[in-house]
Amino acid sequence: MELHQLIAALPLERGGTVPLFRQLYQAVKAAILRGAISPGTQLPPTRQFCQLLSVSRQTVLNAYALLSAEGYLDGAVGRGTYVGLAVPAPVAPASAQEPALLRPLPARGQAMAAAMQQVAFHASPLRAFRVGMPRIDHFPFDVWARLEGRRWRRADHHFGYGDPAGFLPLRELLCVYLKASRGVHCTPQQIIVTSGSQQALYLLSQLLLAPGDAAWMESPGYRGASGPLRAAGATVFPVPVDAQGLDVAYGVAHCRHARLAYVTPSHQLPLGVAMSLPRRLALLAWAAREQAWVVEDDYDSEYRYTGAPLASLQGLDTAGCVIYVGTLSKVLFPGLRLGYMVAPPALAEPLVQAKALLDRHTAIVPQMVLADFIAEGHFARHIRRTRDSNAERSDVLLGAIERELGDHLVCGPADSGLELCAYFRGAQQETAVARAGLERGIELRPLGHYAQPEAGSHCATPPGLLLGFASVAPAEIEAGVRELGRILRRP
Repeated sequence: MELHQLIAALPLERGGTVPLFRQLYQAVKAAILRGAISPGTQLPPTRQFCQLLSVSRQTVLNAYALLSAEGYLDGAVGRGTYVGLAVPAPVAPASAQEPALLRPLPARGQAMAAAMQQVAFHASPLRAFRVGMPRIDHFPFDVWARLEGRRWRRADHHFGYGDPAGFLPLRELLCVYLKASRGVHCTPQQIIVTSGSQQALYLLSQLLLAPGDAAWMESPGYRGASGPLRAAGATVFPVPVDAQGLDVAYGVAHCRHARLAYVTPSHQLPLGVAMSLPRRLALLAWAAREQAWVVEDDYDSEYRYTGAPLASLQGLDTAGCVIYVGTLSKVLFPGLRLGYMVAPPALAEPLVQAKALLDRHTAIVPQMVLADFIAEGHFARHIRRTRDSNAERSDVLLGAIERELGDHLVCGPADSGLELCAYFRGAQQETAVARAGLERGIELRPLGHYAQPEAGSHCATPPGLLLGFASVAPAEIEAGVRELGRILRRP
């Protein structure tokens, strides 16, 4: 194709959102990069260019200016405009039918890319019985918006780069709250604010583990925690969970020299059990003896319905082994993406520096608004209101199961959390039941989803389902249980 024909055929969308000069710049650049216009080719004068495309001369001049600034064109008044000789020739793919392939990722990159493939993400509208989702329809967004607006109107020095550890007033308030409600022993200097608890787990995995180090992982357990361990190159060692929580004796007998243990002692995910005091003390004794780390993920301890929240494992630690990880996704709303760590004093500064390397600091305005939200009493009121709502919905789910499905399901602990673990009484295939649920418009999470891939028969859990209730209205819970009954009673 001759140059004039090629220019006349350049694609331009008139009346579109992208200015014509930028479209022209992109079209000419693409033609140069694919070799349709060769290095050294002289382009038509701007006036002729205008006639070929029916655009203004200023449009062409602006496009030429951008192309010249980026090195695609050379030219001067009186001698014309040429495609730069320094523009490299395009590299042809291996064959006309086969596009050029990316280089394979190194082992570390492959581990990172695969680490979260088994974690379920919500991609559909909210419905029964979605897990991991708090009730957000009664969150005081009007209050939050007012507090945020007030912060935006105060354009002070806080809107520059912040402390990687987080907004100090927020860390001070979190310190008071954690001491009073969870029995955590800490100072504000031990608290690091993160972009959700997932970032905290990633930082800890990268900082505390060398490739090949063994890490205990509850099985069944939270797959979003084992993902960062694998991405760090650790060897994940599944440890079974029973009615008393993590089986510490099994871990000691089969993987004594692990460098880290991940636990959810206050409300185990997904079984809902709490770690007994003897198990807690045994875990701390092992960690102190082996100089191992214990990551305590306290993801929803605020929601206990039969008494005060259980004291943290960190509050029992006298050897500086426990890193306490918390999240505000389950307390406020997941889109906030705020979490925190409470690190032993000697580990706090290395974690702050690692956090700075990762993203400099978590977004500062949400931290400021949260600090105001806590200081003015809205946080405590919201937790009380949400706890009452969750308890009501938990009772609705338990009552509906007892009434409709008592001969098909037996429920696990129901005194805390946002979900209920239910085991099949008879022979049922988890995946088949879950698949049928999706066809009927309900989400049913199989307990097998939480099994670690490396787990053997020692970590086997009776088949069952995890049913979320906190974000589901009572009428939808009732309807969902009836639908589940039809599935379980089908021939």
